[in-house]
Amino acid sequence: MKNAPDAGRIAELLARFDRAGPRYTSYPTAVEFTEEVTAATYGDHLSRAAAVDAPISLYLHLPFCQHRCAFCGCHVIITDKRDVIGGYLDVLHREIDLIADRLGDRNVVRQYHWGGGTPTYLTPEEMHALHAKITSRFRIEEGAEVAIEVDPRVTTPDHLALLRELGFNRLSMGVQDFTPEVQEIITRNQTEAETVELVEACRKLGFESLNLDLIYGLPKQTQDTFVTSLRKVVELRPERVAVYSYAHVPWMKANQRKTEAEFLPDPETKLLLFGEAHSAFVEAGYDPIGMDHFAVPEDELAVAARERRLHRNFMGYTTKPAPDFVGVGISAIGDVQDAFFQNEKGIPAYKRRVMAGEPPIFRGVVLTAEDRLRRDVILSIMCNARIDRADIEARHGIDFPKTFAWEMEQLAEERKHGFVEWNDDLSEIRVVGDGKLFIRNIAMIFDERLRRMKRDGPVFSQTV
Repeated sequence: MKNAPDAGRIAELLARFDRAGPRYTSYPTAVEFTEEVTAATYGDHLSRAAAVDAPISLYLHLPFCQHRCAFCGCHVIITDKRDVIGGYLDVLHREIDLIADRLGDRNVVRQYHWGGGTPTYLTPEEMHALHAKITSRFRIEEGAEVAIEVDPRVTTPDHLALLRELGFNRLSMGVQDFTPEVQEIITRNQTEAETVELVEACRKLGFESLNLDLIYGLPKQTQDTFVTSLRKVVELRPERVAVYSYAHVPWMKANQRKTEAEFLPDPETKLLLFGEAHSAFVEAGYDPIGMDHFAVPEDELAVAARERRLHRNFMGYTTKPAPDFVGVGISAIGDVQDAFFQNEKGIPAYKRRVMAGEPPIFRGVVLTAEDRLRRDVILSIMCNARIDRADIEARHGIDFPKTFAWEMEQLAEERKHGFVEWNDDLSEIRVVGDGKLFIRNIAMIFDERLRRMKRDGPVFSQTV
């Protein structure tokens, strides 16, 4: 396997690095959110955001699915009652107005994303009305990233034609694994033909970028069957591929309790699965991006990675970040003026708050100066596998070796194993070689909150 760890080193790598840790879509992570951060706090931060002359990122959470997959870790609602969906959308329209009112003249959107759930579980008419509500209050910037998650099992030609008409330019669809035995145990029966048909339809309609999601570490996956799935994805040639580690967190997600642990690949096999994915996509001409993405060299994600201007937020890796990230819908998370805010997770509470004219915030965290410093360092590692000492010192007014003396001692140990390297003047620290397979672990060294966290039980999934 080209550029993948050989079997002789796997046991040592796992013994040292396979442990629980965050994925760092944010720092501080969501486990640090508290109910001390309220709707009033959010209102204050939105007022500050309204005074900023810059675009925003906007995320809409559409939680509905026809069926819940056994591996799913998302916040979803299973229903076939269209009146439930319609009622939710009515409230979502109200929340959009509420937030737009608070932001005032700050209405330009640079990154716009519909996630779920299954956004295309909505009817084309519902989708058209929702987008019309957004564009009545916000202006989508020319060249913006306009993205949506789609499911081949429910997405119709009418959905795709509408999305193209509305200006969506990037689609992300779940594949997970083409193997029938794997699909059966994860209760996601999605035929290869359905996926291929949707990909071909997207090509004909001229979508600029198509992303396919795969998951490694699923029950009943083997090295041979996963290689077959990888080969089929390479043949489809999507512009981007995300290869996620299955996060088995049954203590958090009741649907995962149906999965017997005996069917999960052992840690050695799981690492080999990612190694196969890494090898398959690199050999097919894709550039590795961050910790789990791949992109064709001409895709803007690959270009940004080469130019070291990649960014990461709650929507994943992006090339078009904005200073503030606003989330609407149940459970949506926003990042506004150095604070994270999460909406109510249940529809009744969400509806009650919105209809009362207040942001439906139930928890969050306001970042300290120390948090902001460590967030920048952690995101630099997660996005670009490097730390630029001069940049960090200039932005935060610190002396890097002095501030991070303990962390440098830990990195010195990783340097011995060939996972990190740096210049003599410490101007640049780089994650290299097998260290990129465990980039979450390298980032964890700088996570002060993780070191101080008191755990009564498991919190995070394994890093491998």
